[in-house]
Amino acid sequence: MIGIDHRTGFRPRLADQLLASRACYAGQGYCYALARFGTTADAEILTAYLDHYLRRPECRYDQHWAAAALLHLDALHGTDRAGRFLEPGGLWEQWGALDTDVPGWCHRRLTELIHQTTLPTPAT
Repeated sequence: MIGIDHRTGFRPRLADQLLASRACYAGQGYCYALARFGTTADAEILTAYLDHYLRRPECRYDQHWAAAALLHLDALHGTDRAGRFLEPGGLWEQWGALDTDVPGWCHRRLTELIHQTTLPTPAT
């Protein structure tokens, strides 16, 4: 609901929860919400998550969803923050991703979810 309702006031809490990675599968929802918020601050949170957890191959958490959310924000802003993770020999490969297209698949699925649940953004 946080992502669907565009409750950006929860951003700091989402960032803390995502980086702590204490709850199974919750990161998928956090990544969705950050992608839905759509700001550079959200991209920075996802980048920090990937910087930390792609360096830990023993941790198989929500790296796919974070990469997908970052790809979505890159497309939205015309940036390439995800590129350094996904380039050949980059942290994505070093992390040991067996299927290099999973971020692409997750990105397509995340984009579908965002478009299905997009409500008008509240006026600021």
